[in-house]
Amino acid sequence: MIIKESNVTINVKKLNDSISFYESIGFTVKNRWGEHYAQMTAPGITIGLHPTDEENLKGNSGNVSIGFTTDNFEATEALLKEQNISVVERKEDGGQFLHFNDSDGTSLYFIKPNW
Repeated sequence: MIIKESNVTINVKKLNDSISFYESIGFTVKNRWGEHYAQMTAPGITIGLHPTDEENLKGNSGNVSIGFTTDNFEATEALLKEQNISVVERKEDGGQFLHFNDSDGTSLYFIKPNW
């Protein structure tokens, strides 16, 4: 497995307001998937913005999660399971996800995007 790209995702209350804020401090929109998700970029960093509510934050590390894409999603899933890492699988318009936590409870995910 080779990690191809990564970003830190910030859970936000209002996607449009958050996009405007990050644009006002110099970020630009890299990608946007309707009202579901947006990636903002500046030199050396990509930040994902994900609208959410308190219910979606239960059991994770708060307002931040770190996402990765890989060269082989299925091999990545097999590797996580071989390592006995508890994974929650999810599919949505944006793609397939493997959600899991590190040993300190930080939310992490791999995505096989539909873009």
